[in-house]
Amino acid sequence: MTIDRQEALNALDVATLTELRDCLRELADDESARVVILTGAGEKAFVAGADIKYMSGLDVAQAKGWGALGHETGRLLETMPKPTIAAINGFALGGGCELAVACDLRYAASSAKLGQPEVNLGIIPGWGGTQRLARLSGLGVAKELIFTGRIVDAEEALRIGLVNAVHDPVLDKAREVAALLASKSPVALKLMKDLANRALGGDHAANLGAEGETFGELFSSEDAKEGLAAFVEKRQPNFVGR
Repeated sequence: MTIDRQEALNALDVATLTELRDCLRELADDESARVVILTGAGEKAFVAGADIKYMSGLDVAQAKGWGALGHETGRLLETMPKPTIAAINGFALGGGCELAVACDLRYAASSAKLGQPEVNLGIIPGWGGTQRLARLSGLGVAKELIFTGRIVDAEEALRIGLVNAVHDPVLDKAREVAALLASKSPVALKLMKDLANRALGGDHAANLGAEGETFGELFSSEDAKEGLAAFVEKRQPNFVGR
C-alpha cells in the first residue's frame, strides 16, 4: 500500500486516512494477501505527519474523532492476522511515525527521519506514540523523544530499536522480507502475532500458558502436519493456511 500525497510529503488528511483505514480493513479479511507493506510515494517521505492546517481548526469532539480514526488505522496494522511491514522512505513524523511503529516490522532508507514532534505544537502524540514507542525502544528513550520532539536519523533509529534494519532501496528490503514471510504458514504467523502482541502486557504466567495451549492446539492444523512432514521428507513445505 502506497500513501500518495507527494505535494504534501504524504501528510494525512481526513480523506487519505479514511481511505487507508478502509483499505486495511479489506486487507485484514483478504486471505489472498499474505503480507502487507506500507510505504509512501516518492523518496522524500513515508508520511510526514498529519494535516496540521486541518488540526488547527478542530474542537474537542472533532479532535477526539480524528484521534479515533488514527487509532483504528494503527490497530489494524498492529492486529490484522498477517504481518505488516513499514518501508520508511524519508520523513516519518508524528502520525507517520505512529503508523510505522504500529507495523510488525520496520525497514528504513538511509535518508529516513523519524520522530514525534507534537510537543512543539503544544499537543501530544495521539495515534499510539506514547504507548508503542516505549514498547520498541524502552520507556526512557520514548520519553526523551516525545518530550523533546527530537527527530532521529536512520542510523540512530536502528541503534535504539525503532527500526529493524537500514537498507537502500528500502522497498526492495521490505519486499524481500515479505516474500520470505509469505512462504511461511499463515496460521502460525497469525497465532505468533497474537501471542507476541500480548508479551508486554497482562500476566506473564497467563501469557506463557496461552502460548503452551496454542502450541498444542496448532498440531491439529494442516499447516503443522505439512511442515513437520516436509522436514522429515527433506522437501519444502506447501502451506495452505489451514
